[in-house]
Amino acid sequence: MSDSSPLPPVRLHPEAELARDALSTPLLSRAARLARWAGPGTRVDAGGGLVEEQLPAAAETLGLTGDDAAAYASEAWRIAVDAGLVEITDEEDGTVAAAEDLALLTGGTPHDVLAVWLAALETVVADAAVPDLDELMDAMDEGGQVDFSRLDWDPEGEAEFLDGVLGNLYLLAVSEDGPGDGPVPLPALAASMIVPGDMGEPSNDMLEQVSDAMMRLDDQFRLLEPIGLVVYQPVDEALMADPDEEPAAPAGPVDETDVSRYGMVRLTPLGLYGLRARLLEAGFEAPAVGELSDKGADVLLDGSAGYGPRAARAETEQWLDRREPLDAARELLAAARGSDPGAPLRRLRCQEALSLVGAAAEPAVREVLDDPELGGLARVWLTELGAPDVPAPSEDLVFWLTIDTLAAQLTAEGNSEELQALVEGLARQHGGFFAAAWRVDHPATPEVLEAMGRLHPDKKVAKEARKAAFKARSQQGG
Repeated sequence: MSDSSPLPPVRLHPEAELARDALSTPLLSRAARLARWAGPGTRVDAGGGLVEEQLPAAAETLGLTGDDAAAYASEAWRIAVDAGLVEITDEEDGTVAAAEDLALLTGGTPHDVLAVWLAALETVVADAAVPDLDELMDAMDEGGQVDFSRLDWDPEGEAEFLDGVLGNLYLLAVSEDGPGDGPVPLPALAASMIVPGDMGEPSNDMLEQVSDAMMRLDDQFRLLEPIGLVVYQPVDEALMADPDEEPAAPAGPVDETDVSRYGMVRLTPLGLYGLRARLLEAGFEAPAVGELSDKGADVLLDGSAGYGPRAARAETEQWLDRREPLDAARELLAAARGSDPGAPLRRLRCQEALSLVGAAAEPAVREVLDDPELGGLARVWLTELGAPDVPAPSEDLVFWLTIDTLAAQLTAEGNSEELQALVEGLARQHGGFFAAAWRVDHPATPEVLEAMGRLHPDKKVAKEARKAAFKARSQQGG
């Protein structure tokens, strides 16, 4: 996943709701209880962990029983330390006390609570990239120290792999053609990191790598679920014919029931918030719907230009909610003017925004009927509204609007199938289209005609388009 272009915008839940979710996660709630439990008699070792003698009391405080109670208590304590809920007051004696940040969980703002949760999340993500206890035990030398040379473990590589998986999971959740808040099969997520997108049938070696990755992810998502990042359905252990063997990734199509047995994972609303924060910290452009609502119309139209239809609509609705309809319409129309490369798409987004304003925008739209850049848009919008007395456009205006619309579609979608169909329809309906189109006084005329030549499947028509593009470029002096 590249950080050079913005990710699709995410729709976040309100911070107050996310903060409540954070406080109810098993790990943070346990960490907070231990931070309140800690007192003058609490002792920690040199690494800040609870000394072994204190673990039974900590587990009892958390209401934990069973063989894993001490391990869970130890984990919760480490979260309390790393998230700043407790502080070591005397390193020599190993004494601790509650830290100031503990009060934020009850008396701070939702943003304060989420900042504490994010600190806890970083600890859990770092832990998830570390080999499990069994592997560490196997790698111990005679002195009881872990011999990392015995481990097949690349710390930096493991961290990058997990970050990549979480990034892909985020992208699937926010993409308009992704599963949204639905679960993602673990094999698909593992394959997204290993199998090239343009590969047909993966090799046996790649399928084996995917199976290995699935089992790593199975362990990692089990660790990430208690901090509230994901909801995870683990791999069905019955798939393992031998306890020492890993389940093979499905090699072909399987039905939905079978897929779920290989593990299913989805991000929670809190997880979306957390991964977006991590992506922003890493330098990615990860917008959120609603960020443009207090900005001008120019920022709205340019900022939402690359959004998918649903996200653009949601962003525009939030922007309109803060403004009077007629004032908003005038501001949108003013921002839609321009001859820069982004102007055609701004005008298209403006037209879509005006449709959300509805009939209240009509006076503002009528005011621009004679505007050379907005007159065509205004006529289309008024006609779609069913308004009376819409003046007929001149032939020049029709051609200008056609070029402007194609330029907007080209910017928004690139060489899409929809655009190709539009190009074919235009050339079929207007026999002399190219003879007139190259004369259109629009900055994007050469680029649009070149695109038509590239997209049209008929070689003769494509050649006409390229000739027209050459004439248009010569006319513009380029």
